[in-house]
Amino acid sequence: MPRGILLTSNLPQLQNLIKRDPVAYTEEFLQQWNHYNSIRQIFLINPNEQAQHFRELVTFIAQVAQCYPKETIDFPSQLATTLLESYESLTPETRRTFVQNLVMLRNKNVISSINLLKTLFPLLPKTTSSTLRASIRKTILSDIRTANMKGHNHKLNRSVQALLFGMIERGMGAEIAGDKGKARATQGSASMGEEAMWAVVLTKELWKKGIWNDAKTVAIVALGCFHPVVKVQSASLHYFLGSDDEEEASDEDEDDLPDAKTILHRREINKKTRSGDKKARKTLKTIKSKQKRKTETKAVNFSAIQLLNDPQTFAEKLYDILNRYDKRFSLDHKLLIMQLLSRVMGGHKLCVLGFYTYVMKYLTYHQLRIPAILVALAQSVHEYTPPDILTPVIRKLAQEFVHPGVGAEVIAAGLNSIREICRRQPWAMEEDLLGDLVEYRKSRDKAVTAAARGVLQLFREVNPAMLKRRERGKDASIGIAVGKKPLPFGHSSEAAIDIEGLLLLEDHIKKLREEDGVPSGDEEDEQAAWDGWDVESDSSEESSNGWLDVESDGGDGLEISDSEDEHETVERGHKDDVEVVMECTEVGQDGPSRVSSLATTKILTPADFSMLNELKIKSATESVQRGGGSAAKRKLAALEATRKANAQSGTLEDAFVSENDILGPRKKAKADYAERMASIEKGREGREKYGSMKGKKNKEAPSSSTNREKARNKPIMMIISSNAVRGKKKASLRQKQQKLRAHIDKAKKGGH
Repeated sequence: MPRGILLTSNLPQLQNLIKRDPVAYTEEFLQQWNHYNSIRQIFLINPNEQAQHFRELVTFIAQVAQCYPKETIDFPSQLATTLLESYESLTPETRRTFVQNLVMLRNKNVISSINLLKTLFPLLPKTTSSTLRASIRKTILSDIRTANMKGHNHKLNRSVQALLFGMIERGMGAEIAGDKGKARATQGSASMGEEAMWAVVLTKELWKKGIWNDAKTVAIVALGCFHPVVKVQSASLHYFLGSDDEEEASDEDEDDLPDAKTILHRREINKKTRSGDKKARKTLKTIKSKQKRKTETKAVNFSAIQLLNDPQTFAEKLYDILNRYDKRFSLDHKLLIMQLLSRVMGGHKLCVLGFYTYVMKYLTYHQLRIPAILVALAQSVHEYTPPDILTPVIRKLAQEFVHPGVGAEVIAAGLNSIREICRRQPWAMEEDLLGDLVEYRKSRDKAVTAAARGVLQLFREVNPAMLKRRERGKDASIGIAVGKKPLPFGHSSEAAIDIEGLLLLEDHIKKLREEDGVPSGDEEDEQAAWDGWDVESDSSEESSNGWLDVESDGGDGLEISDSEDEHETVERGHKDDVEVVMECTEVGQDGPSRVSSLATTKILTPADFSMLNELKIKSATESVQRGGGSAAKRKLAALEATRKANAQSGTLEDAFVSENDILGPRKKAKADYAERMASIEKGREGREKYGSMKGKKNKEAPSSSTNREKARNKPIMMIISSNAVRGKKKASLRQKQQKLRAHIDKAKKGGH
């Protein structure tokens, strides 16, 4: 083939030849490279001149850049510099060509991932094309996910996280303008807000897909919670609350996959071929793997709130923004801040005392979104919150919500709020106020009665001495009689010497060893649970040191005498009504001071804790079957509720309060016309069309019955007063003869 045909207009053919033999066509490539440099100088002066030809040259050089790495070493930096510095003057087609070629250079390993990302990140807030923006976003996410596929690429992750931090920090110096009234952000802060918004969105997406799940990821979004632009604040707050209202379109292919049932149904109907079966099996396998990966991604080990660095400072900054810019924020945005602040306070056991003073001005029954405010208030309380701070809050709730001048729903919401607060800090309640609240259990409204009974039942468990004698109940009265008292505020129970129910697990392991014929002194196989961790090599020596025996011998006599005295005292009064008596009876079988040595000789695996929970539930069930009373039933219900919560999710969000807990049981609201019609249409799905089937079953052409057939089958009482029947009765002899003659003639004509 003569070299003369290799002209500038024939770049695809030259590209093909260079890829086959780069050395033989080096001279032709250098000619095109020099031509590219000259055209590039013209393009920088006037981007509209020879733009089409310049795009073709850029694509050509990007295709063959890996064949001539020394000659094209500056080519990626030239593309990136032109794209970033002259972005506004470039045409949309040129922008897309530059981005596509940079991505192609990354796929061919001509440039590194961080160099590509440093170019793409600044383009996100600049571009106005939705197609190009979606392409850049998908490229960023897929590149980071690919780099972390086999293992965490810490070098890349640190570089990208530094870029995201910088995108948010660049706009932190502006003043918070708020989201209501005439105050609006300036144009400069708006552009910074756009850049910070993309940083938060990308970080949330990487967290959602399970690519990043460390504390640095949380720190990026935590910084966004204090950004001057309210839109960035809102996105960051939604990330921590887990209630993202704006549904972002996922870029993964799993959203476009068909349903598994649809694929199986098509295979039953369509023509059976081997290729079709193979394709269907492959698609089903892909769907299954995608669903499994999606499930594993959702089951995150730690929630974002738990990974906060210095949560006390974070909570104080949130309260400072909430209090200082109260008049600039709308109610919805203030609710987001209050909900996050309360969750941080409740999850980390923090005290931001000014929050309770701030929230008191919203505690009125006619306040908008009051259920969400009450939820935030209840979530912020924990056992370390000072009762003196909460007592005015509870008094305000009782004055505003619990009185005869408001509706039943308001009273129920107030009682439920007080119950949730006192469940976390019972010492905040006053005895006189508690007596008034408990009286509402006699109300005629079901929701109010249930709420008042909830308050009564709570204080029967935590502090029955605050109730009147007739309201304490049998179990609480017995507990007071034996000297059972709640711990005052600031006091903690004695140090735990054992894990609750660990004796059950130890006995279960011994039983399994005996059944398998394994000696009790052998080490336990933990290959499946700990992936080969050898954790019991030194535990036998520690168990033989004798410190457990010293502890049991030191207090053996005292513990036996005290427990037996208490057991005999309670047993004479109420033998089957006190849970303490049952525990003493059960412990007495193996000795009252028996302490399990399993925790000191073995590192418990997650499977061990799961088995421990099952054994505790089994023991509680047997206790209920033996007639353990209401205390045993409550213990069983609590264990089952804990197991159900752990099965659903292990995150921190399950421990928080919902609006349904505050509002309580309510009557079902009357459905409007649209809801009724939707219910009717839903009931008609999968059913045959309404109508009678008479006259349709035994006919070739289905049709309804005739009017003559319908009239023949009518009841006599319906037609006895009709004109036809009356006319027959009043007919004369002549009329009867005429009708009979007409009937005979008609029968003859019909061939009868």
